[in-house]
Amino acid sequence: MRYRLTFVAGLALGYVLGTRAGREQYEKLKKAARDAAQNPAVRNTAESAAQQTRQYAGKALHSVGEKVGDRVPASVAGRVRSLREQREQRGAGAMEDDDWGTSNT
Repeated sequence: MRYRLTFVAGLALGYVLGTRAGREQYEKLKKAARDAAQNPAVRNTAESAAQQTRQYAGKALHSVGEKVGDRVPASVAGRVRSLREQREQRGAGAMEDDDWGTSNT
């Protein structure tokens, strides 16, 4: 999916840069992109993907931490410990704003 989106974005960029249709076509394309970005279905899909990514990252953090153990530098181990403590303080099911600037809607 990521490669498909990259291809479509490259195709759109190539069209914008290479078109001879002029400013009118550029403005139409820009408006279509803005409308798509503001579409509630697109926004909800993006939020769900971000939420799933956060969940998978949390699981990965836990499993990597268990497997790696004491074989990492103290600074990394301290950061992992602080992330775990923050997660435990929030609770497993708590949904709050995160450090990435996304909302949990």
